[in-house]
Amino acid sequence: MKLLPLHHAHDIRQIMRRWKALQKAAGLHATTLTNVEGHPVIAFETKAAKAGEPAFYLSTGVHGDEPGSIWGLLLWAEKNITKLQRGSFLLLPLLNPIGTLLNTRADHRGFDINRRFQLTDDPLSAAWQRWIENRAMLAGLCLHEDYDAQGCYVYELGHRRATMGHAILTRCAKPIATDPRRRIDGQRANGGLIRRKKMPTHLPGMPEAIELHVRGCPLTFTFETPSEFSLDDRVATQMNFIRCALEVIGA
Repeated sequence: MKLLPLHHAHDIRQIMRRWKALQKAAGLHATTLTNVEGHPVIAFETKAAKAGEPAFYLSTGVHGDEPGSIWGLLLWAEKNITKLQRGSFLLLPLLNPIGTLLNTRADHRGFDINRRFQLTDDPLSAAWQRWIENRAMLAGLCLHEDYDAQGCYVYELGHRRATMGHAILTRCAKPIATDPRRRIDGQRANGGLIRRKKMPTHLPGMPEAIELHVRGCPLTFTFETPSEFSLDDRVATQMNFIRCALEVIGA
């Protein structure tokens, strides 16, 4: 089944039109974090999240050349309006609109947003920090794609002794199977899972998932689908990951 016409993959106006429709249908509250060359970067929260209930954080669009994750979150949300109406969710659907429009990893300034979330003088990261400040969160799902990937994989960061990543990957790894490599991105992997127990010290800046964890989110997952695979398969696998992660964590 065809999920997405290829020529719509980087149509940021259509993406945000559909999120605006979702806002109305699910009763989401919208906050404009910043404006980028006339395009607002919008964060949404459900009624329960706005009321202070511990929330699931879902984000994508940090890298503009990863449309499978952007559309995966959008189509999952469109199929789960009742869950959004009843549950506690924080949603950031398009953090890099110009990069998405141009199909580039970097933003409109040439920066990799995912190495800047710790900055307090950046318009986006500073607004993001204010938006998540003092929020109670259950888990964070940061959705990405990887040019070098040979299947889907996930980074897990949390204080729990037992991992949850394997249970999620076992359920969600279709239509794309897990990445079979034993080392991914220079780190040891097991069945598509990279388990981080310590904060990395070699990075030039702070990724979203790690900064989110530093600021109080107890468990974060960074999910990657292979960007060279079929777009429809990537979107479907991203949707499966969200669904399975919420099931395993207990949404």
